[in-house]
Amino acid sequence: MGRPGWPSDTGWPGKGRDFVILDQNARAGDAWRQRWDSLHLFTPAKYDGLPGAHFPGDRLAFPSKDELADYFEEYVRRFDLPFIPNVRVEDVRPADEGFAVSSRDRVWHARNVVVATGGHQLPKTPRFATEVDPAVLQLHSQDYRNPGQLRAGPVLIVGLGNSGAEIALEVGRTHPTLVAGKPSGELPVRHGRTAARFALPIVRFLGLYVLNYNTPVGRKAAPGFKSMAAPLIRTKTKELGAAGIDLVPRVAGVADGKPVLEDGRILDVSTIIWCTGYHEDYSWLKLPALDPIGEPRQTRGVAHDVSGLYFIGQEFLFAAASATLPGVSRDARYLARQMAASHTPAMAQQPAMDRSSLADQGQP
Repeated sequence: MGRPGWPSDTGWPGKGRDFVILDQNARAGDAWRQRWDSLHLFTPAKYDGLPGAHFPGDRLAFPSKDELADYFEEYVRRFDLPFIPNVRVEDVRPADEGFAVSSRDRVWHARNVVVATGGHQLPKTPRFATEVDPAVLQLHSQDYRNPGQLRAGPVLIVGLGNSGAEIALEVGRTHPTLVAGKPSGELPVRHGRTAARFALPIVRFLGLYVLNYNTPVGRKAAPGFKSMAAPLIRTKTKELGAAGIDLVPRVAGVADGKPVLEDGRILDVSTIIWCTGYHEDYSWLKLPALDPIGEPRQTRGVAHDVSGLYFIGQEFLFAAASATLPGVSRDARYLARQMAASHTPAMAQQPAMDRSSLADQGQP
């Protein structure tokens, strides 16, 4: 038994099991379509495919976010995956022989649930953002699309991670731009086709096979990867300076409705873009699966305390690359093996919709 069109050469364990994919968006890939217009992946196309379907086109090119979204949509169509759109999972609770997954007036019963919500769940901004003068437009990077959204006048980008650097370089072409913060580091080579050919394969290998929980160096590095922003990959601070963008200290607070820097300077800006990351939100997971600070208790995506519950796509779930397409594919194979090992014949007696479920709220 297997889904129509599923390739026979993927080597995936557990094929033939019924499942559904629940996504809050209208189309597969919409979580990527909703990012800013000019966003491109950091990984070349040769690493962006999913099992059974290479990413189309130039293998050394860096796909746009819309190209990736279209690839996901075509992947769902090509393999006839049971994708159910416009479903926001409101809670997952224990039920007989598994879980009840609820969304408004609909409920799915599942033996297994895979939480694939990723790390971009709730935008994070400092508390003092509420004190900024209402005349100043405030956007989180999640809501930024292009410079046409912004008001005339200076723009402050808060946060110098990859999102902050790339948005600043784009905004700086049309607005006086300041960036507050310091990067956690920078890729030591120039990003591009040459890097895709020679340097990024090494980075990929390290992220998959060296920096993971199976190695001493990976276990030591994991807390830092989770707590710090990724190093700048494509856009470097030198490029920002050459583009006339003003690099300033961190924002420490607000005075008279205006942002105040750590050195005491008060900035008069028309727009603030908060590139300050995200919170993870598992409040809808009504299961004893989280630790005291609200993070999943899991090993390589397998929940410690709730049989049949799995996680995938989170930062450093197992390796530094776990939140990237190559890392997700490897982690998914591992989880499929775990689910296959726990599969019992009794499942075959249940209706197809009751066997297993992939709960995905559509986060990139």
